[in-house]
Amino acid sequence: MTIIDANRTAIDSLVAPTPFPGSFAVSYLRVSTKEQAEKGGQAEGFSIPAQREANQRKADQLGATIIEEFVDAGESARKADRPELMRMIQYVTKHKTNYCIVHKVDRLARNRADDVTIHLALKDAGVTLVSATENIDETPSGMLLHGIMSSIAEFYSRNLATEVVKGLSQKAAQGGTVTKAPIGYRNVGVRDEFGREIRTVEIDEERAPLIRWAFQVFASGDWTTSQLHQELVARGLTSAATPRRPSRPIAKSSVHRMLTNPYYKGSVRYEGVTYAGAHEAIVPGEVWDQVQTVLGTHRSAADATQVHDHYLKGTVFCGQCGARLIVCNAKSSQGTIYPYFVCASRHGGRGDCTRQAMLIEQVERLVERFYARVQIDPETKQALSAMLHARFDEMMSEGAAELGGLANRGTQLEGEQQKLLQAHYAGAIPLDLLKREQDRITASLETIEYRINAHHGHYADARANLNDSLTLLSNAADIYARADDANRRLLNQALFKAIYIDEDNDVRVGYRTPYDGLSITDLQADALSWAAQAKKEGQVGTSTKGGPLVESSNLTHLG
Repeated sequence: MTIIDANRTAIDSLVAPTPFPGSFAVSYLRVSTKEQAEKGGQAEGFSIPAQREANQRKADQLGATIIEEFVDAGESARKADRPELMRMIQYVTKHKTNYCIVHKVDRLARNRADDVTIHLALKDAGVTLVSATENIDETPSGMLLHGIMSSIAEFYSRNLATEVVKGLSQKAAQGGTVTKAPIGYRNVGVRDEFGREIRTVEIDEERAPLIRWAFQVFASGDWTTSQLHQELVARGLTSAATPRRPSRPIAKSSVHRMLTNPYYKGSVRYEGVTYAGAHEAIVPGEVWDQVQTVLGTHRSAADATQVHDHYLKGTVFCGQCGARLIVCNAKSSQGTIYPYFVCASRHGGRGDCTRQAMLIEQVERLVERFYARVQIDPETKQALSAMLHARFDEMMSEGAAELGGLANRGTQLEGEQQKLLQAHYAGAIPLDLLKREQDRITASLETIEYRINAHHGHYADARANLNDSLTLLSNAADIYARADDANRRLLNQALFKAIYIDEDNDVRVGYRTPYDGLSITDLQADALSWAAQAKKEGQVGTSTKGGPLVESSNLTHLG
C-alpha cells in the first residue's frame, strides 16, 4: 500500500505529506565510506543505486518530479558540512522545490543538533522533508517520529564511536600510540618482511635533544614555563611541518602540555588510564616525576576557584537573560550560611540583567512542583502509546513488500551461486570467471542481509525508545519526589536541555528529544481523540492494520 492510496485509513492523514500537483523534488543520497561507494567494483557501489530507486518511487507516489540529485559518496553524517548537502541547501533556496527526499533520516544527519539545523534550513526554503522509508512530516506525530528516528541515528553513530574507542583502548593497553606523536617524536611507516606497512613511532633526532634539555632545566625549579618557552623559541624549537601547516615556533601553551605529558617518560595515556608504552623514552622517569613536583609547587592557592556543587547546577538558567544560575554561599552576621542561586551574567558584571538571587531551597521546590505538570496520566500514556505504535505497525507493513522482494532476490542469488559451482565443476566456466561472479553475488547478498536486519532493528529500537520515554513521563513526578540528589540530576538531564526560572518564579523548560514531542499538548489531545474514535468504532485493542494497539508487555519500569 502506498501513501497516496485512495483507501488510506484516517490515521494516515495525520502523518502523510499532502501531494502538490506538478510539484518538484530534490533527491539526496549518501554513503559513509569510499569503500561503500565503490563496493562490488561498481562506480557507485550498491547502496547509492538502491537509495536512488527508493527515492524515485517516493517521488512517483507524491506526483513530484525530481529536478536535481545530490550525492555525497564517502561522507560521514557525523559532520554537517558535506559538499553536496551544502550545495543542496543553496539550491533549494534559489529554485522552486516542494520536497527533499531522503532514503532514511540517518542519511541526512547522525546527531540531533545537525538534524534540527538542516531541517530548519529546508523549512525556511519552503521545502518539506520526506523519507522514502519512514513517514515523517510537519504534524506533531510526524515530527515526533522524525525526532525518534534522528535520536536512533545519533545512538548508532555514538555506539560506532564507542567501538572505535574500544579498539584504541586495546591498542593503548598494548603500548601502541593512538594519537599523533607529540613534538620530539615522528609517526612513520615501516614495512615488514612480507611487505606490509606497519605504523610506528620513532624519536625525532632534531627536536628530541631540546625536549630532553627542557625537562632537565625545569626540574631544577629555577625556571617558569614562560621563561622556558622563550628559551626554547630562541633555541629554535619548532613544530613539525604538515601538508597543510608549515613548521612554526612552539606555542606557549604547548610547553605546559609537553611538561605534563607522560609519553616522554615512555608511557601512553588514553581515556584517563596510563599504560607502559612500546616507544623509546626521551626523558628518564625520575626527571619527569621531579618536573611534576615543580609544577605542583608553582600552583598557588589563589589559582584554585572554590566550587559549590548542587544537583541543579548546570541545568537551571536565568529566565530573564538566559545565563546559567551559579551557586553562591552568603554568611550572615551570626555565621549562618545561606546558599543561593545567582545569575552568572549579573554576578560577573556582564550585561544588564537585574535578576535577584534566589534561595536554593526555593528553586528546588519550584522544580519539584513543575514535575507535576510534566507527568502524564495513565489514560494519556495509553492513548499516546496506542496511536504511535499503530503508526509503527503501518510503517512496518508498508515496508513488508520491499522486504519480501529482498528475500526473494536473496533466494535467487543463492540459486545462482549453486548453478555457477555446478557449471565450474562441469568445466563450463573458468575459475577466474567463477571468482568474479561469486564476489558479485556475495556482495549483493551482504547488502540484502544488511537492509533486512537494519529495517527490523531500526523499528525495534525506536519502539523501545518510545516505550521507555512514555513510562518515564507517566512516573516522572513520583520518581523525582523519591530520588536522591544524584538521581535527580540524572532525571533532569534526561528530560530537559535547560530549566529557566523567571522573575515571577514561573518555570519554563527546553525538553530533550523525544520528550519535546511527547509533551506537546496538541499531540496528547490528538492521541486521546484517536483512542476515543477507535473505541467508538470497536477497534480498541487492534490497530488499523490488525496489529495490537496495547503497550508492549516488556516495558522497563524506570521508577
